[in-house]
Amino acid sequence: MNPFERTYGQDLLKKPLPILTLFSLAIASALLIASKGIIAGIGIIVFPLGMLYVVNLFLNPRIGIITIIAFSFFVTGISRYLPGTWGLMIDGLLFMMYMALFFKEFRIRLPWNNARSQLTVLVSIWFGYAMMQAVNPEAVSLEAWFYAMRGIALYQWMIIPLCFILFNRPKDMMTFFMIWGGISLLGTFKGIMQLTLGVDPFEQAWLDGGGAVTHILFGKLRIFSFYSDAGQFGASQGHTGVVFGILTLFVKNNFKLRAFFGFVAIMGLYGMLISGTRGAIAVPAMGGVMFIIVRKHIPSIVLGAMAGIAIFVFFKYTTIGNNNDQIRRMRTAFDPNDASLQVRLENQRKLSGYLATRPFGGGIGSTGNWGQRFTPHTFLANTATDSWFVAIWADMGIIGLWLHLFILFFILITGAYNCMFKIRDDWLKGQVTALVCGMAGIMLASYGNGVFGQFPTGILMYVGMVFIFLSPKWDKKIQEEKQSEETEMALAA
Repeated sequence: MNPFERTYGQDLLKKPLPILTLFSLAIASALLIASKGIIAGIGIIVFPLGMLYVVNLFLNPRIGIITIIAFSFFVTGISRYLPGTWGLMIDGLLFMMYMALFFKEFRIRLPWNNARSQLTVLVSIWFGYAMMQAVNPEAVSLEAWFYAMRGIALYQWMIIPLCFILFNRPKDMMTFFMIWGGISLLGTFKGIMQLTLGVDPFEQAWLDGGGAVTHILFGKLRIFSFYSDAGQFGASQGHTGVVFGILTLFVKNNFKLRAFFGFVAIMGLYGMLISGTRGAIAVPAMGGVMFIIVRKHIPSIVLGAMAGIAIFVFFKYTTIGNNNDQIRRMRTAFDPNDASLQVRLENQRKLSGYLATRPFGGGIGSTGNWGQRFTPHTFLANTATDSWFVAIWADMGIIGLWLHLFILFFILITGAYNCMFKIRDDWLKGQVTALVCGMAGIMLASYGNGVFGQFPTGILMYVGMVFIFLSPKWDKKIQEEKQSEETEMALAA
């Protein structure tokens, strides 16, 4: 046989060894499924696909960032169907991406300098402070520190440099928006199914296992879709509504794209409404205020102020729509005497006294679910924080809280300054404005709920931060290209 002649599949099947190999694999697979069940069968199918994915990831690590963005929407909800610590898959993907970059360095010189940014420095300082918390004398559980530290500091410290190196082009930002918008639509549709058809058996089991305490109020279901809970679903959908609503305003000469962005925005705000999460209304409220500030446009300021006053009056001083469960629940967010708010304020007073002599906090993982899981006998584990910033304060002390707020406001102000004074291209300005306004909304909502560090909001925020810091460089290149085109046209004339 000619050694250069192509060998086809049917030629291989004429030989005994390939046939024997396939037959043996089929028998082994059948026996495994018969003894271990359908999960083993799924594993047999998934394993080669997983190996193929890993190979492609090492060849093109950028795939990993796209995977993380998409998977972050499902990572917590999937445990209702397949129990397991799915969040560790994010850790594994990040580790493999860095390994892939390490091996790529032997073949090509990678642009590590792209990660040199004020943002990288800031998140490195924050990660360093989180690492120091491992030896906090007040900390009770090192295991709790490990699990909680990932969402607080590790993910952003690992993702942000990767995005600067691998996911750093204007078209990557558009890819980011398309993934975000598409999966958010799926989230709203899933929420509508829960609202109209009810929950499926797996979701019902989750409710029966304790989820009903916070998700069935006065006999009504708070919609959570495939997110971790209704609070995260509501805030994330509100975030989507703000970002894609602003994108819709800036799209020019592309009706299909504008229609898609507008539809995503409307469905996002509807998803926020049906979630029954009162604190989520802070996202569009603060996002709208930030948009007015960034635009520096008098008519926009007037219209925005009028819209804000109208919404406030609607919820605060009218009873219109009270027959709707979602509107009625949202209305309680404007009541300063709300029982839930009073409980939160009382818990904060208790924490204030406890933390007065603990400037570094009680240790990462001391509060919330991790506290209940690893140190259920402690004061912090049994005092609800109900807020991302209050949780940071309790876990990392007043020093950690001030450091965290400084970093976030530095990023927010930098983004707003870029939009107001540095970026000249209208479409790029619109995209960055959407990210900045969305970030402002999430920051305000994080005072009422622990949404900032949860999936998918945390991942969306970290990737968006990178685009905010890359945008001035992109705009400079766009302006240079425009100037070059104008010069060529002038010479041709």
